[in-house]
Amino acid sequence: MYWFISVPKGGNNVKPNDVILKSVTQVAAVIILTFSIYLFMNGHHHPGGGFIGGLSMASAIVLLYLSFGIEKVRENIRVDFKKLAAIGVLIAIGTGMAGVVFGQPFLTQAFGYRDLPIFGTTELASALIFDTGVALAVIGTAVNIILSISEDR
Repeated sequence: MYWFISVPKGGNNVKPNDVILKSVTQVAAVIILTFSIYLFMNGHHHPGGGFIGGLSMASAIVLLYLSFGIEKVRENIRVDFKKLAAIGVLIAIGTGMAGVVFGQPFLTQAFGYRDLPIFGTTELASALIFDTGVALAVIGTAVNIILSISEDR
């Protein structure tokens, strides 16, 4: 045993006081998720998009798993991440195939401007739908990888 690791007598059955960890994790997860949405929505015109937005969202979910435990988070986030990844891939492929259906090359982007009641004139682009598929695929895959690693103990 190393001098800097102290194990109390009676083994490792002592519960650590992790109130600070859980409190900070809740705040950090909200900040990470908010920034992820910013990265996701900013992706057409600046660096960002579905991949990095999805990856940062997955990191927030993994942070919750690490802090609160897998079972506790599964009770609150009832998502099958394998299905989420599959749905994301289908959305991304479907968006790419939409161009082919209309006689355009695969992954051709369509966009236009619409007047929306609250937002005013807003650009609507098919790239946002594609990025949504990419984000869902990345979230599902990244969280599945982490959960698979954690179950192999």
